[in-house]
Amino acid sequence: MRHTLPIAPQFYVTAPQPCPYLPGRMERKLFTALQGEGAQRLNDSLSKQGFRRSQNVLYRPACAECSACLSARINVHDFHPSRSQRKTLNRNSTLERRSTSPWATEEQYALFRRYLEHRHADGGMADMDTFEFAAMVEETPIRTRVVEYVDTETGELAAVCLTDVLDDGVSMVYSFYDPDRTSASLGTYIILDHIEIARENGLPHVYLGYWVPGSPKMGYKAAFSGLEVYVNGAWEKMRDPDGYDAQLHPLSNDPISEQVANISLPDGRPLPAHRSRQGGR
Repeated sequence: MRHTLPIAPQFYVTAPQPCPYLPGRMERKLFTALQGEGAQRLNDSLSKQGFRRSQNVLYRPACAECSACLSARINVHDFHPSRSQRKTLNRNSTLERRSTSPWATEEQYALFRRYLEHRHADGGMADMDTFEFAAMVEETPIRTRVVEYVDTETGELAAVCLTDVLDDGVSMVYSFYDPDRTSASLGTYIILDHIEIARENGLPHVYLGYWVPGSPKMGYKAAFSGLEVYVNGAWEKMRDPDGYDAQLHPLSNDPISEQVANISLPDGRPLPAHRSRQGGR
């Protein structure tokens, strides 16, 4: 019988580009391909280390002069809805959750376009066509679901979330919703319902992506109790949001080689430092 050793993932670094969250700064990402039989285990492991998935890629901010972006997740056991969040649940009582396989539809894309035009007209996804949208939804080598929210009174699709299922939670990859339902707080509602999804399935966490102190776009995440952020290689309970300084000195950031060396693979092995390379992604 022939045995082969698993190939450790290769890590690359993107070229610097303008930061979408903090003006006047440049962002850079550390990323690796998500593929093969070990894709699910790799995604589970790196998600716990602050990485996020985009199609067949896992990435984490690795900016040279800033480390403001903090991976955020909700500890389901420690979450207790605020009065405002309970009102949000009541306002959306007519919505029905429908979980499907990762398959893009014309109805989803139409809602996605309306959402972008009203909320992110100048964002990086503004020019995404139907084929690129389908790729975003369908190109996944792991356990992924499309969670739709349908208004039972009108039959209209109100919101959608592309959701990964991890071994310790659910990860909200990307969500969008009807921009005309401004009073419904649909963005908050989707997160609240994902907390319920995690609870129903006995999963301890809901991964929200990145929280960026000083960015108005990300401020809403700090409103959830039970929030944890990934800081200096470990998860910690969110302190006073104002206590997280976005103005970090560049010398406080570890070199890319050290960041890669501190990444743990699913079997617990650290990666050798030489596995990071410059990339143009």
